[in-house]
Amino acid sequence: MAIVYALLCLLFAAVNDLVFKMYADRFRSRGAFVALVGLVWFLLTLWLPWEADSRVGATVLWGMISGTFSLTANLLLMEAMKRESAGMCSTLYRLNMIFVVVGAFLWLGESVSPMQIMGILLALLAILAFFPTGEHLFSAGSVGFYLALLAALLRAGMGLSYKYGFMHGADANGVVVINSLFWFFGGIVYAVALERRASIRNRTLLLYGVFSGLLVSGIVFFMAASLRHGDAALVLPIAQMSFIGTFMLSVVFMGESFSLRKLGAVLSGAAAVLLLSMSAA
Repeated sequence: MAIVYALLCLLFAAVNDLVFKMYADRFRSRGAFVALVGLVWFLLTLWLPWEADSRVGATVLWGMISGTFSLTANLLLMEAMKRESAGMCSTLYRLNMIFVVVGAFLWLGESVSPMQIMGILLALLAILAFFPTGEHLFSAGSVGFYLALLAALLRAGMGLSYKYGFMHGADANGVVVINSLFWFFGGIVYAVALERRASIRNRTLLLYGVFSGLLVSGIVFFMAASLRHGDAALVLPIAQMSFIGTFMLSVVFMGESFSLRKLGAVLSGAAAVLLLSMSAA
C-alpha cells in the first residue's frame, strides 16, 4: 500500500504541475489562484489530528517559516511556467533535493555520502541540459530558467524548515494547515498589493483554483499515507518522480516540444533523485 499511495502522490503532483502551467498560460492573476488553492487545501486538511506531544509554539513558528517558503516558491514556479515549458520547470523544481542535501550538510550537521555527490552531479547535469539554447547566461530569454531555479531553492528552504521544525517538536499536520493559510492570505495580499486584482468571479479561474486545491490536498494526504505505511527511503523517491509524469503529460496534452536533449535531462534528474534518496536510507 505504501507504493500505491506514493504512486498516487506522484500522479496528483504531475497533474497539478500541468494545471499550474495551463493556468499560467491563460490567466495573469496568480494571487487569486493561489488563494483559492489555499482555501480548498485548508478546508480539506483542517480535520487532521495533531500529535499529543507536539509543541504549539514550534508548530506555529515553523508553520509560518515553511509557509513563507512554500508560498513564494509556488508563485515563482507559476511565473517560470509562463515563460518556459512545464516539463522543464517541473524537473528543475523537483530537483530541489540537491539544495536540501547541501543545506542539511551545512546547517543540520548531516553527512554527504559518495552516492549523494553522484546524485548532485547528475542533477547539475540535468539543470545545465535545460538551459535555453542560443541564449546568453543572463539574457532575457533565460529568465524563466532562473525563476524555476529560484523556486527550487525556496522549495528546498521549505523542506529544510520542515525537517528542523519536526526535530524541535512541531506537529506535521499542524504545519501543513498553517501552510495552507499562508497560501490563502498570501495569495490575497499578492493579488491586491502587487497585481491590483483579487476577483474570483471568472468561472474558469474558479475551476482551476478548486481543482488544484483538491490536487494539492491529495498530494499532502497520499504523501502522509505512504510514509505511514512504508519507509521514507522507499516512498519519497517515487513521489519525487512526478516531473517525469508532467513531462509526458505536457508533450501529449499541450504539444510541448520533445527532444533527446530534454529526455536526457529528465532521465538524468530521475537518476539524481534515486541516488540522493538511496543514500538517505
